[in-house]
Amino acid sequence: MKNSLENIHMQVMWNRLISVVEEQALTLIRTAFSTSVREAGDLSAGVFNRAGLMLAQAVTGTPGHVNAMAEAVGHFINDIGENNIFEGDVYITNDPWKGTGHLHDITVVTPSFRNGQLIGYFACTAHVVDIGGRGFGPDAREVYEEGIFIPIMKFVQRGEVNRDLLNIIANNVRESDQVIGDIYALAACNDTGHRRLMTMMDEFSLDSLEELGNFILENSRRATLEKIAALPKGEYDNAMSLDGYDKPVHLAVKLRIAADGVLADFTGTSGTSNFGINVPLIYTKAYAGYGLKCAIAPEIPNNAASLAPFDVLAPEGCILNALHPKPVAVRHVLGHFLPDLILGALSHFLPERIPAEGAGTTWNIQISVRDAAEATGAEKPKKGTEILMFNSGGSGARPQLNGLNATAFPSGIHTMPVEATEQVGPIVVWRKELRPDSGGAGTQRGGLGQVVEIEAAEGYQIYFNAMFDRIKHPARGRQGGGNGQPGRVSLTDGTELRGKGSRVPVPLGQRLVLELPGGGGYGDPSQRNPEEIESDLRNGYITPEHAQTVYGR
Repeated sequence: MKNSLENIHMQVMWNRLISVVEEQALTLIRTAFSTSVREAGDLSAGVFNRAGLMLAQAVTGTPGHVNAMAEAVGHFINDIGENNIFEGDVYITNDPWKGTGHLHDITVVTPSFRNGQLIGYFACTAHVVDIGGRGFGPDAREVYEEGIFIPIMKFVQRGEVNRDLLNIIANNVRESDQVIGDIYALAACNDTGHRRLMTMMDEFSLDSLEELGNFILENSRRATLEKIAALPKGEYDNAMSLDGYDKPVHLAVKLRIAADGVLADFTGTSGTSNFGINVPLIYTKAYAGYGLKCAIAPEIPNNAASLAPFDVLAPEGCILNALHPKPVAVRHVLGHFLPDLILGALSHFLPERIPAEGAGTTWNIQISVRDAAEATGAEKPKKGTEILMFNSGGSGARPQLNGLNATAFPSGIHTMPVEATEQVGPIVVWRKELRPDSGGAGTQRGGLGQVVEIEAAEGYQIYFNAMFDRIKHPARGRQGGGNGQPGRVSLTDGTELRGKGSRVPVPLGQRLVLELPGGGGYGDPSQRNPEEIESDLRNGYITPEHAQTVYGR
């Protein structure tokens, strides 16, 4: 009976710890300057023990940030040095190989002290609107071109802000107010977590997190291994081709399932690119682990122990283990496809759980708005603006349900409201609507992509950085389902544009049109419920011509 009561007590504290990190994340959302954080939730937040092991993460946030941050805190401890960690410190980095994969993500770690003793750490990450260099795009040839590189260092030492660091950053980015504001928001986020943790520990009369942390990690590890033990042992593989930059990229995975874990081996994947689509290993691990956990142990809370049984092998020099100084600015483009790649391998023995492929990567677009007179040599052009906008295609159909329309799987970020985007700078979003017929046909239909139409406001011109995929390689259906529609980038006069490139001009009087890809269908289209087809027609999800051609209706 005593053990049962102790377990209940521990579970109550575990749940309370999760609420602490949720409030930590909400502080970042409330105080962030960038719309990518404030509106889209492109962030992560979590609490770690003294050894740097993640105990709890906020549900708010993306797998790429959270799971990469789970490894990053260990790098902070090693680089700062345990003897150099003091109360009142705050640490910072955007190192792609020790943080979350590219320079645009800033990770902040704050040691948490109680009664003068170090008890753990709070960490958070956010994507900032600009980090200098070439901007958020794929065209750099080395990481040195992609922006300012902040090694792991102290942002605050014993309560004193490093103003020299802030001055260097402010003078190397295009939107200094937003970037510096977001750095302070990250620090405030961790401070909120710490203060809420102290309140919790007062209530439960705790002096340290060690006993609670051990309970969390031991139970999570055991529960995850039980799930893995129930799987058929063996090797299962899958492959996928994607647009790449100047040539297609081939991704390959072989899953090795044993009693004590699952290894995702990416041997056979394409080598690194000369352009910024390369992926550091820390980001590959983040999304590979997420794909495995989604299918095998989705209900077990995410922490160091529940992630530990999922391991990754990617040969050095392949595009999923790019080494410094390879360019990595748009590492998300390939990284977001890893869950679908892994789910395809799992479908060999879990067909009832695995959806069709989806649009995968988000169609992020970085827009530079400039005074139209600037091109004619105006002496005092109006100040330009950098705008980051997230858009999502359709997810793959599920065995029993249609795919989700315009939904960011696997990243989980929100679509930014048009009104919020237009408030940032002088652009007009003329259309942001679902794209009919874009979901793959099947017993269950794939999710729809979107059509987004953007123009500069009067007196301005826009340039954009393209980082799109699935234009030449659409999402594949499963179990007889049809492929989703591929994406397309064009101007209103019909001119087609490339899916990747930096500072692409949109001529005055023209609008940029993004047609986002749809998700693949699941199952034989001839078996689709006629009522579902009629519902799709009423809602405008499919056209009468599509219904006749694909479903014979």
